[in-house]
Amino acid sequence: MLKKIDWYIIRKFLGSFVLTLGLFTVIIVVFDIAEKIDDFVEKQTPFNEIVFDYYFNFVPFLLNLFSPIFVFISVIFFTSKLAQKSEIVSILSGGTSYMRLLRPYMLSALVIGSFSYTLNAWIIPRSDKNRVEFENRYVRNLKHNYKQNIKQQIRPGKIMSLQNYNYLDSFGYRIQLEHLVDGRLKSRLFGDKIKWNKEANSWRITNYRIRMFNDDGTEELIAGAYLDTMVPFDPEDFFRRQDDVQSFNMNELDQYIALENMRGTSNSNFYRTEKQRRYASPFSMLILTFIGVCVSSAKSRRGVGKNLAKGILISFFYLFVIQFFTSLGSKGSMHPVMAIWIPNIAFSIVALYLYWKAQK
Repeated sequence: MLKKIDWYIIRKFLGSFVLTLGLFTVIIVVFDIAEKIDDFVEKQTPFNEIVFDYYFNFVPFLLNLFSPIFVFISVIFFTSKLAQKSEIVSILSGGTSYMRLLRPYMLSALVIGSFSYTLNAWIIPRSDKNRVEFENRYVRNLKHNYKQNIKQQIRPGKIMSLQNYNYLDSFGYRIQLEHLVDGRLKSRLFGDKIKWNKEANSWRITNYRIRMFNDDGTEELIAGAYLDTMVPFDPEDFFRRQDDVQSFNMNELDQYIALENMRGTSNSNFYRTEKQRRYASPFSMLILTFIGVCVSSAKSRRGVGKNLAKGILISFFYLFVIQFFTSLGSKGSMHPVMAIWIPNIAFSIVALYLYWKAQK
């Protein structure tokens, strides 16, 4: 059962965490406004859309992304203050073991981590769709973008090739659709031009020719001026940024991984790495909380500043290691599971070493 000292530490932990979130929120908003103010002014973005459609969705996503670091800084900050006031010494002198002292810390980190996972997996993806839509309208310069030399498997046995696609008019040129069965070409469709109809969720192909390859070795040729077809491909996929993965909940993420595997692209490594990152984030909070207590629980003559500087140095090193291995997993140089969990396992060993060295 939780005792009075446990609730005291939990209140200190959560209070420092909320304070850290508030400070970083202000910093993030100021820098982001400075970066995007020209786009807002140029496109005459309504103020209410900037506040409610963008920042109300962008800030929670960013804060949740870096929440393990915020937890770590919070632990370093308030535990150092407790140590400077000799409160840690009093707790340990009263017969409380060091492991018992860690209990309220780990419980708080577990609660924050569970809440963070729920936000990251289900709640933030729903609101993040509004942010992506806002950026497509006012921030990203999609209208001047186009893609060339597109070739993808859009479903098993169906391969689409497209010479180029223009976002402005939704037109593509020189399309080719191939249908294969057991590795054998059954039909090939050619079209001079293709246009996406968003309302009907279909494509219209202009000046099409279809060559049918029969089993008896004969061929048939079908031609026409227009053909409306349900090609299972959304043109938004041409311009989807990897950052938009935050708008996928866990079910959508699994579906997109399966889709990318079917298409045979290397993007599936990125999405598989993102899935593992969501699982590992709460675990990272537990590790960093453990390290934070071990680093800052000893009283220092140099005050809070020394422990805070040490904690910031460790957090930056942690970010570097995580980003390095995440990059390896996203590019397929390392299995996504290994890329995400190796840094956490390594820092778990560091945490155990710091616990062994901690002043008890």
